[in-house]
Amino acid sequence: MTFGEQNTEKEAHDILNYAFDRGINAIDTAEAVYPIPIKKETQGRTDLYIGSWLKSQPRDKIILATKVCGYSERSSYMRENANVLRVDAVNIRESVEKSLKRLGTDYIDLLQIHWPDRYVPLFGEYSYDPSKWRPSVPFVEQLQAFQEVINEGKVRYIGVSNETSYGVMEFVHAAKVEGLPKIVSIQNSYSLLVRCRFEVDLVEVCHPKNYNIGLLSYSPLGGGSLTGKYIDINSDTAKRGRFNLFPGYMERYNKSAAREVTIKYLELAKKHGLTPVQLALGFARDRPFMTSSIFGATSVDQLKEDIDAFTTTERPLPAEVMADIEAIFKKYKDPAIL
Repeated sequence: MTFGEQNTEKEAHDILNYAFDRGINAIDTAEAVYPIPIKKETQGRTDLYIGSWLKSQPRDKIILATKVCGYSERSSYMRENANVLRVDAVNIRESVEKSLKRLGTDYIDLLQIHWPDRYVPLFGEYSYDPSKWRPSVPFVEQLQAFQEVINEGKVRYIGVSNETSYGVMEFVHAAKVEGLPKIVSIQNSYSLLVRCRFEVDLVEVCHPKNYNIGLLSYSPLGGGSLTGKYIDINSDTAKRGRFNLFPGYMERYNKSAAREVTIKYLELAKKHGLTPVQLALGFARDRPFMTSSIFGATSVDQLKEDIDAFTTTERPLPAEVMADIEAIFKKYKDPAIL
């Protein structure tokens, strides 16, 4: 999501090459939404940079995931002659066709709904506001549209993102009753700072013995906050970070109790001889319900640290480390709630 805004095409290719050479085979993008922040001037650049890289890669060795936008009144420029983005047959088809063109590929391995068509609290919002309910595209209609692009060989599997237990269960139920494609994954925020939204009941819904839906956690580093680089907001590292570059971006991590609790996790990591990145990514890696963790990097150095944290940190994290994590969690729960 930084390719095309914070990263040049060459830098993007260097990052992708380093990752692929070390065994990372899954790439997650999001139609014209990336790079972040969303701007009409830069829309789709991330896809274009990935697409130019894919030309020299073995396509069958890569799991390419992208997303179709959910309901949006602000980003209608992503579609032809649309006032509002919806998750309906017309929008899904147009999104898929444009994504395939930008990415320079014949098929998408995993197509996800970026956020629901119906109202749900999103991106830092925590509580559901009943007054914001609105009519939405029926779950069956959404799945029927996905069925069409799957039948055409343009999409292999489907998933959801920023979804709730209600949404997951309705999608699975509709698929079962109507004989339509079943969602296989859910991409939600999950980290040391954001746990409750998944652990309270989504973990039961997605359990392998229940609906068997894999969690693809995004922001396992809390948007970079769990590295500790924003503790001194005036440091050179912090000044180069997204929280400073894009005022208002991910405010839930710097205008909440998250900073205070992050300091406690930094102290915990030091106590056990771990770096902050090793602690945060090791925690996400070891969760029993985790399928994969999605992280971004704006440099090869960052990427190297992230990969090393996954591959060289003791697995699973020692029991005493987990006990200390739970002690902090029980006292502070999810501190990134505004």
